Amino acid sequence: MLITLCYLYLWARWGRGPAALVRTTVQRLRASRCSFTFCGAAARPRDARVCLNHSGRLFCVSESQSIDDLNKWALVLVSPLIFEAEHIAFVTESIWVQGENLQRPAFSSKTIVKWSDCCLPLACRPGDPYQLIAKASVDDFSKLGVAFMEDRLQMANGLIPQKIVSVHLQDSVLKELKDQATNKPAHILQLSPEPAVELEPNTDIMEHVGKDDPKVPGAEPTQGQGGASGREPAGQSARGEGSVELCHLHLSSCHECLELENSTIESVKFASAENIPDLPYDPSGSLEGVADAIGPEREERRVNIMGKAPNILFYVGSASQEALDRFQQVQSVLADCVDPDSYTLYHLLAESALRDPWSDNCVLLVIATKEAIPRDLYQKFMAYLSQGGKVLSLSSSFTFAGLQVTSKDALQETVQNLVFTKADQSQVALSILSCGCVYQKGPGERLSLGKLQGHLHSEDKERLIVQVPFGTHGGEAVLCQVHLELPPSSSVVKTEGDFNLLKASNMRRYEVLKEILTTLGLNCDIKQIPALTPLHLLLVDEEIRDPLMQWLGKRVEPAGAITSSKLSLQFVSSHTSETEVTPTAIPVVTDTVAFSSEYFDLEIYRQNLQTKQLGKVILFTEVTSSTMNLLDGLMFEIPQEMGLIAIAVRQTQGKGRGSNAWLSPVGGALSTLLVSVPLKSLLGQRIPFVQHLMSLAVVEAVRSIPGYQDINLRVKWPNDIYYSDLMKLGGVLVNSTLMGETFYILIGCGFNVTNSNPTICINDLIVEYNKEHGAELEPLRPDFLIARTVTMLENLISTFQDKGPNGVLPLYYKYWVHSAQQVRLGSAEGPQAWIVGLDDSGFLQVHQEDGHVVTVHPDGNSFDMLRNLIIPKQQ
Repeated sequence: MLITLCYLYLWARWGRGPAALVRTTVQRLRASRCSFTFCGAAARPRDARVCLNHSGRLFCVSESQSIDDLNKWALVLVSPLIFEAEHIAFVTESIWVQGENLQRPAFSSKTIVKWSDCCLPLACRPGDPYQLIAKASVDDFSKLGVAFMEDRLQMANGLIPQKIVSVHLQDSVLKELKDQATNKPAHILQLSPEPAVELEPNTDIMEHVGKDDPKVPGAEPTQGQGGASGREPAGQSARGEGSVELCHLHLSSCHECLELENSTIESVKFASAENIPDLPYDPSGSLEGVADAIGPEREERRVNIMGKAPNILFYVGSASQEALDRFQQVQSVLADCVDPDSYTLYHLLAESALRDPWSDNCVLLVIATKEAIPRDLYQKFMAYLSQGGKVLSLSSSFTFAGLQVTSKDALQETVQNLVFTKADQSQVALSILSCGCVYQKGPGERLSLGKLQGHLHSEDKERLIVQVPFGTHGGEAVLCQVHLELPPSSSVVKTEGDFNLLKASNMRRYEVLKEILTTLGLNCDIKQIPALTPLHLLLVDEEIRDPLMQWLGKRVEPAGAITSSKLSLQFVSSHTSETEVTPTAIPVVTDTVAFSSEYFDLEIYRQNLQTKQLGKVILFTEVTSSTMNLLDGLMFEIPQEMGLIAIAVRQTQGKGRGSNAWLSPVGGALSTLLVSVPLKSLLGQRIPFVQHLMSLAVVEAVRSIPGYQDINLRVKWPNDIYYSDLMKLGGVLVNSTLMGETFYILIGCGFNVTNSNPTICINDLIVEYNKEHGAELEPLRPDFLIARTVTMLENLISTFQDKGPNGVLPLYYKYWVHSAQQVRLGSAEGPQAWIVGLDDSGFLQVHQEDGHVVTVHPDGNSFDMLRNLIIPKQQ
């Protein structure tokens, strides 16, 4: 692959044009059975290497894709003579565009390449997209690809090509095609805008080959490392007629290539496949067949039927370290709002903004600088808006359409109450850091504003957020004079009270930001669900291994599995990527020698687990649906002294109380612990206390560390862990089953350790404590805190079994948030009451105005901390 990339470099530096480069790349690499793809940036195959980038259209090399089944394809009459070794099979995906919606550039007729002139169709599959399998020579396939990249590939009957990808036809498919060509009557291919057959979504069309190897298989050049291919006919020119535009080659990983001419190379940019902005054209090169002049239509924004490449660009002012820090800050908050697999976020420098054709590939321009925007750059941004672009201005001077930015000293970097109106006219009230400016109408100006707006919660209702449409092509901007991009921090506010206000509004800050981004056309849906990973069987004490393996040997089925009502655990010595992991079938790797994870350090866990029984046998996974399900088949069988616990880095279907879902990003401490409690014991008679003990164990695990005793971590009834009484950062879920004389209890627990968003995490509290007290407390790790929590829980259970509720309630009341708290029961107009404490069974007691003490059961009610309401559970 290195030699291949060096070859591509040399072609980009000294070659005669991208058409020749595409053709020679296909010739060189086709023997390796890799796939060549011409597509838009949004459709780029995962792990593909990008070779050429032209106006948001890419030429990529990726792992081989194959077709082994034609059951859902309509075959076309073909000649058996076409199945030659030098031909390339490929799939073209297209969409239907009706007459008035079809707008194409005014290319000369000489530059149009007709799809039907360059290939022979083999099969079609109606639907959206419309798919065609065809075969072509290397030259014709390359010609189709270059024409597609230059948006001059023409298909019949209103079809617009969206993607071309080479495929390998399996022997069974070739045989079926040959049989069709030799024996069967012709099927006439009709490219009708109205498909005759409605098919199911076209999944599983292509089978990936060699998907476990992230590298693209490559063939070494057969004639040295130089520029020209020996296969290219002498005197053949890559140049077409007229003026030329050379698009740039982007190498993915060849550091040696970069070092060849790092100081002088201008036409080749070095970037990863994930970091390739569209680059300026080099007029010294050639794209095959481009006309001398495209005509006056070039000045207008043509409709891109494919859609823009999904780039979000950030302009943060001059190229200073302060600007770079600001870019990283703003990029980070937007990355939390949009799917990183759907959008690529780039830093747009002023020089690049003036020189490069970035606007065609930009779905959102974010302007986040207090510096004055130079006039020529301002004109570029306005031209982008007039072409239908979208702009988000964060705390900048950028404005237009009769709006003026007016400074207000009283608002400068202060926390203000903002009322934000959404597109559906609902409102969100939040505390936000003001920039010190407001938007006002210019003298004699007439404003035409959109639905989104944010104003101060004051008599003047001064504007801090405005939505401004612009032009006739759908351009619009949302302008903000509040710091939506800044997370709550004591470094940007003066008082602890202001910090608490900002932190309490942090989720609403994200809500406002996502509403703005959604209105500007971005997708802010939940990010792509990660793939499930196998379990690893880990042991704290190696002396447990032999008895555990003996126990497993007696319990597993002949196939090596333990099956329960929810899932099957398949015990294996090692795991390969071919083994499928599903929510109901999970491999358990028993060999711990090769175990490693950046998220879980077994040695740290061992050192901090000081228990006699709990947490000794670990089922660890990086991604699972829910840790509550993992122990289902083992909880009634495994010997109690082995102390089973399931630990995960992420959960895709985390569970909360009732039907609530628990969001589980990386950075949380996620576990389910198996605990057995004798029915005829003090705790066995008061099982509701188990959730309180677990919540208390989490808090005590942190606050019992020397120096960390003042970290403001608390418990909230019935099962939550809180920062002060402001916001939740963790919770507990308990499922108990009584069998005979024993309760088998699964205690699910999750709390934020290193993940600040969307609420707050333990390390945030430590950082703020250090700033306030000049301390140097170290941040904590999830594996460290899980071990300490399990240790604390075993100690608390032991104390409870010896002394009953009175043995633990003093510590519980020390950390809980409800002391003498005034509440209302049922609704805001319900009877007033004061929280007294927990009764002997672990239920909440409240003292009503009439003198009666009411007991509230945790399984039938919840507590709304924001409104001080105890709310009956909705059935």
